Amino acid sequence: MRFLLDQASYEEMKRRKDHTPDCYVRPGEYLHHLYRDGVKYVVARALFECIKEAKANFDNEALAHLMLHKRQLDKLVAEAKAKGDLNGRTMLGDPPPSDEEALKTPTATFKPPVVKSWDDTGLERSFGYEMILRVIYNRGRATGVQIARDLALPYKVIEPLLTEMRQAELIDVVGQRGFSDLNYEYALMKRGTEAVHDALKKTEYNGPAPVPFEVYVQAVEAQSPRYLVVTRRNIREAFKDLIITDAVFNEIGPAINSASSIFLFGYPGNGKTSIAERITRLMGDAIYIPYAVIVEGQIIKIYDTVVHEALDDHTVTREWDYDTRWVRIKRPVVVTGGELTLPMLDLSYNEVGKFYEAPLQMKANGGIFMIDDFGRQQVRPMDLLNRWIVPLEKRYDYLTMVTGKKLEVPFELLLIFSTNLDPHQLADEAFLRRIKFKIEIRDPDEHQWREIWRLVCRAKGIELDEAGLDYMLKRWFYPYNRPLRMCQPRDILNQMISIAKYNMESVTFSPDLIDAAIQTYFVSEEARDFGAAVRLA
Repeated sequence: MRFLLDQASYEEMKRRKDHTPDCYVRPGEYLHHLYRDGVKYVVARALFECIKEAKANFDNEALAHLMLHKRQLDKLVAEAKAKGDLNGRTMLGDPPPSDEEALKTPTATFKPPVVKSWDDTGLERSFGYEMILRVIYNRGRATGVQIARDLALPYKVIEPLLTEMRQAELIDVVGQRGFSDLNYEYALMKRGTEAVHDALKKTEYNGPAPVPFEVYVQAVEAQSPRYLVVTRRNIREAFKDLIITDAVFNEIGPAINSASSIFLFGYPGNGKTSIAERITRLMGDAIYIPYAVIVEGQIIKIYDTVVHEALDDHTVTREWDYDTRWVRIKRPVVVTGGELTLPMLDLSYNEVGKFYEAPLQMKANGGIFMIDDFGRQQVRPMDLLNRWIVPLEKRYDYLTMVTGKKLEVPFELLLIFSTNLDPHQLADEAFLRRIKFKIEIRDPDEHQWREIWRLVCRAKGIELDEAGLDYMLKRWFYPYNRPLRMCQPRDILNQMISIAKYNMESVTFSPDLIDAAIQTYFVSEEARDFGAAVRLA
């Protein structure tokens, strides 16, 4: 804790009106904290005034809080006096953080080294033969360049294997598509045709060469979100396009630092999913994931174009400075909702191709796995919650292979549950205790709601009319006791834009455009019978 001793700080605290609830003992009572550049201080003079006031009010709860601060201050004063450096001091405690400390982001600690020989791949030579046979079989004929590209390996790495396979009469050169031996065209010989059928019985996987599972485990642990450090300063940069109160920042920041689990709850439309997506902005550099891994001869596909965003195009011919069996991606944000079932959280075996697809949480390693609309899945909430007990406590997960073998997989991600249901209806206290942070995302107040309007109008290049917002509130919100939601400005403005296009007019905050947008946005609360029954079960 840091203490400010000077009169100027006391006057600044009294003058400012932007104090967050944690600046008080209780909201609005016993103000004694001050924030400067995201750093929290105790103002010494205010502390003594609050102690005097609490004693006069016989407020023992407040006194317990304030006297603990005083005890800490007394200790710091005694230490400063012992060193003889109290005179002239305006602050005691930890020194303010430097800009580098306050704004720091994690740097990548893992980069797969370039493969220079087959031994560097960590794969058996016989496995390499089988992969090359499958490539040629699927293509009919293939050049050395095509084989290397399909396996995501440099040609010089597979060149010795091609020579050995020719000597074994598995393949042979049947043509040439350009200069140099890398453009030799290969086809299967009789022995190769027999061998490829044996290879296809093992697996029909035909993609980049897999990475040994042990190397993948090391990479996941090296790129864990646990190394992320969120501060009061850098969190604001990541969330600059969202309107969020300081109180919510103060809950989200420590939750991210835990790199464990978060329960976001509150009414729909207040940005729970948007918050999860912006957390990855704080996670620093990109990470590397393999296209696939191999464990005990079984291949597991990890890279998924649906959930992973690649930052490099490996189809471009160039010298890459890392092993191209890996993909450099943005830290993943994997979001699943009501469609989630328990089987989706285990390895999925492709009976035809004879390889596995990684489950959602394995694809989310290094980033965020968000279970949206929690409580509305096809599986019971407690069954889904129980699935996470071991991963949350041990940081590893057990996945089952078709052989019955259990595979221990790292669980290095931030798990977020998001719901608009009451958490106590979904889980008991024992499980809620295992979820480290429970954060309520509340409705915005009118000031915040108007700020969101300013943001979305600026983003769309539309001039905001405050009088139009006044009309909207008085005509469509106050009379119906409609709550304000974070999503409303964006949604209603989009309605206005669509209607203005239809009317062949520019977007303004005219009462006609506002009325038309609101009437198509909210459902009338008037009870009507359309002649059909609603089936709820």
